[in-house]
This record gives sequence, C-alpha cells and structure tokens, in this order.
Amino acid sequence: MASLTLSGSAPAVPVEAIRSPGYWRGVLTRLGRDKVAMVALAIVLAIVAIAILAPYLAPADPAKATMIRRLKPIGTPGYPLGADELGRDMLSRLIYGARLSLVMGVTPVPIAFVIGSILGITAGYAGGLVNQLIMRTIDVFFAFPSVLLAVALSGALGAGLGNALVSLTIVFVPPIARIAESVTTQVRSLDYVEAARTSGASAATIIRIHVVPNVIGPVFVYATGLISVSMILAAGLSFLGLGVRPPEAEWGLMLNTLRTAIYTQPAVAALPGIMIFITSISFNTLSDGLRAAMDVKA
Repeated sequence: MASLTLSGSAPAVPVEAIRSPGYWRGVLTRLGRDKVAMVALAIVLAIVAIAILAPYLAPADPAKATMIRRLKPIGTPGYPLGADELGRDMLSRLIYGARLSLVMGVTPVPIAFVIGSILGITAGYAGGLVNQLIMRTIDVFFAFPSVLLAVALSGALGAGLGNALVSLTIVFVPPIARIAESVTTQVRSLDYVEAARTSGASAATIIRIHVVPNVIGPVFVYATGLISVSMILAAGLSFLGLGVRPPEAEWGLMLNTLRTAIYTQPAVAALPGIMIFITSISFNTLSDGLRAAMDVKA
C-alpha cells in the first residue's frame, strides 16, 4: 500500500519486455484475472459515474439548509443518510462531494506525472552535472514529510482549490522524478540504445523512440499508487481549512464541519470519512493489481 511517506518503487519489469505488444496484452490478461483488482476498478468507476451524474442522482439540493432538520440520524424519512449540522441532506452532499474530492485527489497526480517524468528522464539520460543538479534539488523536498510539505505549501499559498492542487502537485513531483530517473538510467545502458547512439541518432530521437516507451509504463504504475495518498492529503488540507472553502461539498471539508457532531450523531459524522477510505483503498488496490500484473518475474 502506498504510504504518506511516498515510498515505493516501480514494478520489477525487464525494460526490454515493455517494448513488446504481447507484454501489454499479458498485463491486461493478468489484471483481468485479479478479482480483487477488478472489484476495486468497479468501485472506482462507480464513484466516478456518481460524480458525473450528481445532478441526476442527488435527491435534494446539497446547499439547502434547514435548521429544524439539523443532525437528523440515518434513516430519517426524506433523509436516508441523515442531515448535517445545518440540516442539509447528507446523501446529496456525499454525491456532490465526490466531484471536488476526485478533482483534488486525482488531478495533481497526472500533472506531477508529466513534470516528474520529464525531469527524471532528462536527469537519467543526461547524467553528469545535469543529473546532479536535478536530483539534488529533488532531494531537498524529501527532507520534509509529505503531509508537512503539503500543509506548508498550502499555508504559504493560501486556502483555495487552485492553491491546494498546486501544493499537492509539488509534493508528488519528486518521487515520480526519482523513479523516472532510476528507470531511465537502466534503459540508457541497454544494447539497442548504445547502438542507436553509435549510429549517430540524436539524443532527442533516442529519448523519443527508445527511452520514453520503456520508462512511461513503470512510472505510470507507480503514479497510480499515489492517487490514494493524494485523496487522503487533499481531504486533510480541506479538513484543516487549506483546501476547498465552505459551503462547497467536499468530503474532507464535511469531516471538518461535522467534527463537533461526533458525540451526538457519530454515524452521520463518519460518512465522509468512510467515503474517503473506500475511494482511497480502491485506488490503492487497483494500483497494486496493476503493479502485480506488470511484474513478469512474479
């Protein structure tokens, strides 16, 4: 499972195998046989569908407050999952909350994947002073725990969705760049890369044809494992008031506003946390299944 320290490694895949179309067919076949991963994929797709179809699925306006209905328990007529501290329908807010929660949890990872891959591939292929300059700068970010770094960056930039996305992206660039640099260093020493270099192919051509196709697969699998971490960090920023602002529906923010209700309606107060847990563990399980499917040694 991906941890909040962003530790991990790329799957153990011989880089020569990644070039083969048959290898990727085998990956999809092995992944399809993994029942746990398929269940996780189904849950992820269901949550994404709920977020997209929120206006059609939500039974009520998620922003409509009714103080006489505040903190209604689960099972109340008209409020199947109860009501929050302002009398807003919890089911509707959980459905709409999936939108911002997924945006905050998923968006930083692909952006960091692109930036980190470019930095890592550049450092791994160029080597020498360029490698030292990029990787030593990357190492500075590893001096701080990911949670502390995200909070510090969000605090410095200010609260808001955009600043939270920037902060999380910065947090995920270093580990992705390190994995990309490691895999690129392996690819650079392969025979066909040396042959291409000897034949007079330019660095840009070698990187485009030989390096990138071999590096992107393992780095992508590692990056998918960061989505679960991103979900938790994003919710934590909103909980601390550094992410989405009220009255928006977002699971981390909902946990914050419902924290005083933990003693009166603990079941209602726990619902956003349960959604965060289900979503993050589903992304993490799917990533583990993909990593196992790519590990031809296993």
